[in-house]
Amino acid sequence: MNVLTDNWSLYGRGFLGTVELTVYASLLALVLGFVMAAFRAAPVGSLRAFGTVWVTVLRNTPLTLLFFAVLLGLPRFGVVLPFTLFAVLALGCYTSAFVCEALRAGINTVPRGQGEAARSLGMSFTQTLGAVVLPQAFRSVIPPIGSTLIALAKNSAIAGAFSVTELLGTYKTLNELGYGIIWTFVWIALGYLIITLTISAVFTVLEKRWGVAR
Repeated sequence: MNVLTDNWSLYGRGFLGTVELTVYASLLALVLGFVMAAFRAAPVGSLRAFGTVWVTVLRNTPLTLLFFAVLLGLPRFGVVLPFTLFAVLALGCYTSAFVCEALRAGINTVPRGQGEAARSLGMSFTQTLGAVVLPQAFRSVIPPIGSTLIALAKNSAIAGAFSVTELLGTYKTLNELGYGIIWTFVWIALGYLIITLTISAVFTVLEKRWGVAR
């Protein structure tokens, strides 16, 4: 217990850092995921191709390699940002590919006749997708998107290796101070458990309110 009480501020900074990464990267992942899902369902071939390449590349690229590409590659092109923002970009873009695929699966569950009916009423593709298809698709994929964001929270641990303040990175300082590694990781694991259970609770509420009855 001493490792927690003696280093409360250190754990607190790490915990808040992980929460910050998770929240901002989740928002980015959801926005990009919706956009890429729309691209993959678009009637324009170039948009479908872009969405396909985005998903294929990011889903098949190790997240650690993506961190290296963002943190070391972007500055070579004159893009200099705080390391935390680089981490948000890497996590958000990576996770957006999985959000996109979950939404695309949801889009496939929406009866095609609903889209055709919307277009017969004079609605454009964008209006049909935004007002008819995507809302229904999201309702059917709330659980998998929740699981994807839980994975994002755990993947944020990689950011600690790139000088970003987050929960797992606190073990380095505590190890140097001579604290036992077992209890150090017990409290770190508890912090991640709090974050993931919170995300799970939020999506359980969303599923009960908006989810499709099965």
